[in-house]
Amino acid sequence: MAIGQVPAKNEIMFVWFNRYAGVTIKTPTKTLVIDPVDVKPKNLVNVDAVLISHEHYDHLDLSIVSELYRINQCIVVADSTSAKRLRNKVPAEKLREVQPGSEVKIGEVSVRAEECNHPPAATPVTFIITSEYGIKVFHTADSLPYPGMASLGKKENFDLVFCTVGIAPGASPETGFEIARLTKPRVTVPYHTAASAELKKFAELVKKELPETTCVVPEAGKVYSVTKKV
Repeated sequence: MAIGQVPAKNEIMFVWFNRYAGVTIKTPTKTLVIDPVDVKPKNLVNVDAVLISHEHYDHLDLSIVSELYRINQCIVVADSTSAKRLRNKVPAEKLREVQPGSEVKIGEVSVRAEECNHPPAATPVTFIITSEYGIKVFHTADSLPYPGMASLGKKENFDLVFCTVGIAPGASPETGFEIARLTKPRVTVPYHTAASAELKKFAELVKKELPETTCVVPEAGKVYSVTKKV
């Protein structure tokens, strides 16, 4: 789950480390871990920030976040419900509570919370992460598609979008594909499933309907990179 290499200035690297939305993103200067569950904290090293999208068991593990903070003294960025649960685990000066529209700076890296269409959760958010050199990543957590994704895609020109294709209520390869269709990223990655058939179906839809978008079907624990011309 650790990413040993240092990305070039026009590059980010990522690892999908569980069957949910657990992703490590490494920029040239920062390492961000999103929704860490089903992972050993010792395998996540030199962490600058932990991002929590909502309070469900497959996205928030209080003991893991607490241990990551203890090891790294990192910032924790969390939706309102998760932030309340973390108040006894992370010092107030290191805990950032966010709602859609909130922005947090991790050095020169920007993390902005946006809307999340995941009705079972109390205050869910998605995250737009912008690297020091302008590479934009959209982590959609458990979100189903919603119309505002189209305007986000047009405004942000996403380089990479993670799309939920299973497990979450209502999620499927088809709803994941709709996120890709609305946001139109250069690269899209299906996640949040243990079923290879769901990952494959998503990839087939992208290949057929969005020929200008590259689909990367991830293997858990493998390092991938996305580059951008500068």
